[in-house]
Amino acid sequence: MSNVYETINSRSSKRAYLPKPVPKDIQEKILKTAAQTPSGANMQPWITYAVSDESTLKKVGDAIIKAMDDGVENDQFIQYYPVNWKNPYKKRRVETGIGLYKLMDVGRKDFEKRTNMWKDNFRWFGAKTVFFVFTDKANIEDAQGVFIDCGAYMQSLMLLAKEEGLDTCPQGSTTEFGRIVARELKVPDNLALLYSVVIGYEDKDAKINTYQPERVDLDENVVFI
Repeated sequence: MSNVYETINSRSSKRAYLPKPVPKDIQEKILKTAAQTPSGANMQPWITYAVSDESTLKKVGDAIIKAMDDGVENDQFIQYYPVNWKNPYKKRRVETGIGLYKLMDVGRKDFEKRTNMWKDNFRWFGAKTVFFVFTDKANIEDAQGVFIDCGAYMQSLMLLAKEEGLDTCPQGSTTEFGRIVARELKVPDNLALLYSVVIGYEDKDAKINTYQPERVDLDENVVFI
């Protein structure tokens, strides 16, 4: 069994998976343990739709891709990305994108390939299981604490998946089309999508899975006093 340091250091977002669903008993094990994630006042504000049904995933993905093709930029419950990007965060974002496209030999002006790579998010990178994490809309009305709690829950899901020999990719991309996801999954009206996590078995032969974005040095984001 690996320790927490090894698990965190070995985990990275994978963007190509084998067509193999995650067995339900493993999903249940991961979700039950992730539920131990701490939350403010023990709210446990996450509501997860664990979807392995192929037709359902295709329906959700197709609906998002159609919206993109129709010129819809987002249809979201929450604003995930900054409205006004500033450095150093803008620089890191650009560098990450450049690194990924360079690895995959996608030119800067090859908008078709870039768009298709983005659409791969909604084909779930070939994975057969996706966790969609919602919260009650009342939890995020003029309050942000639940975002922190659910972010911790997402980290728990990803680390537990790694412990089970699985890989993951957290998706802010689905956050941007959260209303479409909610509609296609027919969730209750009181729920808002926060994010999704693709989970499955990495395609180890896929070039894209070798991509490892750099992390900044400790002195760039830590202050010791």
